[in-house]
Amino acid sequence: MQDPIFWLTISGASLIGVVVLAWTALSGWRGWLELERMKLQGQHHAPSAPSAPSPAARIELADLKERVRKLEAIAAGVDL
Repeated sequence: MQDPIFWLTISGASLIGVVVLAWTALSGWRGWLELERMKLQGQHHAPSAPSAPSPAARIELADLKERVRKLEAIAAGVDL
């Protein structure tokens, strides 16, 4: 275990690991700061009233509900 190549390899791999972890932590920190900045900027705007869903969206939602109902029936073993 006195081989210097072994210790250089372990040291290099450890250094690379620390750099990757630091880079990831810094990226997460920057993302969190940006999220908080967006939250603060959003507080200055008046909340908008929710708009009514379009007819196409309601049809799509009804279609998805029908598909879910059919899949639940298949999972329960019921013949349609």
